[in-house]
Amino acid sequence: QVQLVESGGGLVQAGGSLGLSCVASGSTHPIATMGWYRQAPGNQREVVARITSGGSTDYADSVKGRFTISRDNAKNVVYLQMNSLKPEDTGVYYCNAAVLWSQKEYIYWGQGTQVTVSS
Repeated sequence: QVQLVESGGGLVQAGGSLGLSCVASGSTHPIATMGWYRQAPGNQREVVARITSGGSTDYADSVKGRFTISRDNAKNVVYLQMNSLKPEDTGVYYCNAAVLWSQKEYIYWGQGTQVTVSS
């Protein structure tokens, strides 16, 4: 079992910045992709940003140019730097990890951390 623990959420004014981090532990196999998703009240969970073990990234259009995802493979940590935050960025942010083993993909989720952006 892989455990993901997020930290760094909080309350910030529009235009401000926040950084999130997520530590993965317990994996006996390499973690392929790590990512951040978010869910606002009444909405479905959506992808924010993802990063492969090789460093390739992709972002939701709504956060491109404002958010940066990075990763420390040696420590199994993924980061999300969020700048120029908007009220619509408010939601619970979840860390996600995909582990490949025996030709199957196993998906793990963190417990989530609240990000609130006030206008």
